[in-house]
Amino acid sequence: MNTIDLEGRTAVVTGGASGLGFAISQRLLASGARVAIWDLSPSLSSETANPDRVELIQVDVREPQSVERALVETEQRLSSIDILVNNAGITGPNVKLWDYPLDDWRGVMAVNLDGPFLCSKAVVPSMRARGYGRIVNIASVAGKDGNPNASAYSASKAGLIAMTKSLGKELADTNIRVNCVTPAAVETPIFAQMTKSHIDFMLSKIPMGRFGLVEEVAAMVAWLCSEECSFSTGAVFDLSGGRSTY
Repeated sequence: MNTIDLEGRTAVVTGGASGLGFAISQRLLASGARVAIWDLSPSLSSETANPDRVELIQVDVREPQSVERALVETEQRLSSIDILVNNAGITGPNVKLWDYPLDDWRGVMAVNLDGPFLCSKAVVPSMRARGYGRIVNIASVAGKDGNPNASAYSASKAGLIAMTKSLGKELADTNIRVNCVTPAAVETPIFAQMTKSHIDFMLSKIPMGRFGLVEEVAAMVAWLCSEECSFSTGAVFDLSGGRSTY
């Protein structure tokens, strides 16, 4: 593991209690950061490193009041937030657009797009006041290519990519950097929300012939959270095994 210096920084990872978010939290901890896990059902695995530098905060990223409460709790328990990783997400059903239930469409958008908007909106003012911040959005290759039978998920991640570009430009004259990563499929508990045929389709599109590893995504995210990531903002970093190289 390469050494990335996040000593003295406070990071928030949404959806950080399991899957990809958990791996990201672990990597940030290993790099010296204090981590607040914002999750709808926060819990710590027995494998969590440095539990003395982790705070579990229950938050519904869809709700502005819940996000604001989490912000206050984090600042009280740890300190002002230096790093935000917008990771919380859901896939929604795998059906054709014309059969897509409206409630499910709105539910995917609420978590995958409204959530990063609300969390970023909450933390940016204090980052601006202190003159430093790093925001990393976990998008998806689906937001670049569009996956069939996943219109809401694809649209929400495309929106997140565009939001990253917009916010990155808005903050380009500060010391706050805003970037996103676009992983291809990474095998995590979120696979339980997908059909077997959809999982097989995603694998068939990856030239490397395998799914990504959570550790690979976490490594990229950790660098994007560091001071060394100083000249990249509003950027999209590919993690797709060669599927989508633009």
